[in-house]
Amino acid sequence: MPAEITMDDRSAAVPAEAVAPLIRGVAVLRQLTEAGGVLSLSGLERATGLARSTVDRITATLARMGYVRLDGRDAVLTPRVMELGNAYLAALRLPALLDARADALADELDESVSLAVGDRDGIRFIHQATRRRAMSLSFRIGDLLPAERTAPGPLFATEWTDLEWRRWRERRAADPEDRGFPAVPQRPSPGPDFERWAAQVGQDGWALDDQLIEPGLVAVSVPVRDPRTGGIACVASVVSHTSRHTADDLRNSLLPRLRSAVRAMENDLREAPDAEPPAASPTGLATWTGASKQELGREFVESLARGLTVLTAFGEGRAELTLTEVAQATGLARATARRALITYEHLGLVTPSGDRRFALTPRVLSLGFPPLSRTTLPELALPHLTALAARIHESASLAILVGDEIQYTARVATSRVMSVNIAVGTRFPAYATALGRVLLADAPPREHELRPLTPRTLTDPAALAAALETVRTQGYALVDEELEAGLRSIAVPVRDRTGRVVAALNTATHVTGRTVAEYVRDVLPELTATAGAIEADLRVAGRFTRVSAA
Repeated sequence: MPAEITMDDRSAAVPAEAVAPLIRGVAVLRQLTEAGGVLSLSGLERATGLARSTVDRITATLARMGYVRLDGRDAVLTPRVMELGNAYLAALRLPALLDARADALADELDESVSLAVGDRDGIRFIHQATRRRAMSLSFRIGDLLPAERTAPGPLFATEWTDLEWRRWRERRAADPEDRGFPAVPQRPSPGPDFERWAAQVGQDGWALDDQLIEPGLVAVSVPVRDPRTGGIACVASVVSHTSRHTADDLRNSLLPRLRSAVRAMENDLREAPDAEPPAASPTGLATWTGASKQELGREFVESLARGLTVLTAFGEGRAELTLTEVAQATGLARATARRALITYEHLGLVTPSGDRRFALTPRVLSLGFPPLSRTTLPELALPHLTALAARIHESASLAILVGDEIQYTARVATSRVMSVNIAVGTRFPAYATALGRVLLADAPPREHELRPLTPRTLTDPAALAAALETVRTQGYALVDEELEAGLRSIAVPVRDRTGRVVAALNTATHVTGRTVAEYVRDVLPELTATAGAIEADLRVAGRFTRVSAA
């Protein structure tokens, strides 16, 4: 039984006004998520039980929205789908308010620290500050874990109602081995008496997980309480393995420091100003969906596209919305927005919050977020590099700055008799390359050892400084035969959400291919557009996760 479909869901009748294509689209996104982000179309057909023609129409629509990429016979989740989970995390506000405290604690203890929220009878992570080690945590933001096998679980269970306890018992009876929780190994043993454990935790005010998820993994957790209600807003955990800390070590040495950090988190919540709703902006959703329908015909499922947009109406300053506010934020008719909300309430993605308002639930994170929450910049950029190389018929590369050198982190080569042959991981002096000059132009000034690599290499510090200023002014670098005779390269920056240059994108060719003017006229716009597409993905993926540059 999939973890995302509880017994409650199976027994609940589908409301008459629910949007069937939206239910099917959510099912496809969930199956792609459980498969790690990639699944063949035939695999989706088997996993969802939908007809192949329906799967084709849904994936075509999701591809049009930028949520999946169709790669041959496979559907692949793309970073754009993370905007759904981002809407929930932004509305929740906890990651933005508490992540710095969690990160600082992880640095202080040199252990992984996580923040989790309750999701019915499970928990979901909303922030992870992990340590890079050979043995490290594999949990991702959005992963769902059974409450009874985690340290945060019994803390959340102290607030469960009788109905929630009944749901938990039914789920345990139906899935005793936790096969419906793909993020954890199957249950090796029954484990402790969870109800008695939760009662004890309620008295202690903290919880300890001694290898319940898998051998060697230990964690200690403390609740972070909402200063307005006194209820649990989230749970902070320190996670380690027994080669570093025993369970007793966690309780005796790390628990006091975790409690101190939690007190600071609660103070941050107490002092946080109310979120300001964003200024209303006109939406072109109706125009866009209409144009998409006209272009793709029956392959575009308009009700799915419009329904998914309802989730993105929520966000910071928009944690709870009325039907009217959802309609205004999306530009949808009230009747359309209402049917989407009815559908999401049935699926457990939206819950009524009183006063005719609705709020997103943690289950929204099940729509593509976990497999993409640890994406790297090279992984994110590779599909865009592939498309660029196909358009310009030249190789395309991504590189970062490492000391005084550039290091290639992603590359797509073209099949030509004479081509530039460079492998991922290759390093070159930054000062003599277009990639390097783009990166150096955004870096703090420093001295470089300037050696002539060809007769045309810039070796005068003043000339290099002038060249870097030109790069800053014009937004790109072009280097002619300075790294190698006959090699011409042009590069543009790739910036993160803050505007900082985190990588550079380039293409290189032989000088006989095009004149400099032709190169700038024909190739630079393609590079700039590709960098913009990478940056757009990076803005979505990096909003609540760390996207490694390498």
